[in-house]
Amino acid sequence: MGADPHPQRTPLAVSMGDPAGIGLEIAIKAWNQRGEKGLPPFVMFADPGALAARARMLGLNVPIADVATAAEGFDAFSASLPVKAVPLAKPAQAGTPDTANAPAVIASIEQATAAVVGGEALALVTNPISKHVLVQTGFAHPGHTEFLAALGERHAPGKRRRPVMMLASPMLRVVPMTVHCPLASVPAAITRTLIFETVRITFDTLKRDFGLAAPRIAVTGLNPHAGEEGDIGREEIDTIAPAVNELRAEGLLVSGPYPADTLFHAEARRGYDVAVCMYHDQALVPFKTLAFDEGVNVTLGLPFVRTSPDHGTAFDIAADGSASPRSFIEALRLAAAIAGARAAAVRP
Repeated sequence: MGADPHPQRTPLAVSMGDPAGIGLEIAIKAWNQRGEKGLPPFVMFADPGALAARARMLGLNVPIADVATAAEGFDAFSASLPVKAVPLAKPAQAGTPDTANAPAVIASIEQATAAVVGGEALALVTNPISKHVLVQTGFAHPGHTEFLAALGERHAPGKRRRPVMMLASPMLRVVPMTVHCPLASVPAAITRTLIFETVRITFDTLKRDFGLAAPRIAVTGLNPHAGEEGDIGREEIDTIAPAVNELRAEGLLVSGPYPADTLFHAEARRGYDVAVCMYHDQALVPFKTLAFDEGVNVTLGLPFVRTSPDHGTAFDIAADGSASPRSFIEALRLAAAIAGARAAAVRP
């Protein structure tokens, strides 16, 4: 008999996401392809009835196994989809979100995170949520990433968490310096401190979790043509370039600032391992253009591993069963790989 491909015998924890979106669908489809895709075992933190109903809608035979703890799900995974029950207040209707189910969406994230922190699960994979739906019930965080940072602080009090979003695929990795920030507020938000923190966290993560001995980091400018020597803005001269130079003096392989419009073609991408960008769309437009179906969102700077598919709830297609599970599958694989790399690093 060969070596156990899952020596820790610990499953991944998967949050439900908005049950009216495609999160339940892509999880069901991923489980249905578990053998052919060689997927790591995972446990859903979700409403079992909602999963069963969605499987019936998709015409798939998916046995549901209720588990008392995430750890029980490892052995159950081969024959059934393990579910740690998080009951919904109302039956989920695909494509029609309901604020009544917002508490369950939040509870699913909290319980799945607690399972990872407590060692019952290997890493966290989150399904998409609708911030708009959650905000109507008092959700106080700018987005999923910031909520996870708050949970990190809850489980490890006394240490400030600086979450950093990275989108990763075989073709490209990007990090937006600012995320859920109005475009008009971006220039004031770009400070040397923010650049230092973001680049250092990114550098350390690429070394530890992705096995890059000397990660190459390219930094974009904020303005068109990276400011054109100050003619189209001075942020590059006053803030970005001095920060890049200081980081380079520390020994990090950091370069820039580069004009964003010439940084993402094939030849340019060969010159770096990750592009750190100034704002959300500057990073995500090229990334989703190149890797929409296989991209994975990774949150850096947390005390646990978290990945997610690189798309939203897709309410508009949730009722027709056409969602692709590919990004979710890649999120499962990357979560398991990062968790494995961290475990290997601490073994004697």
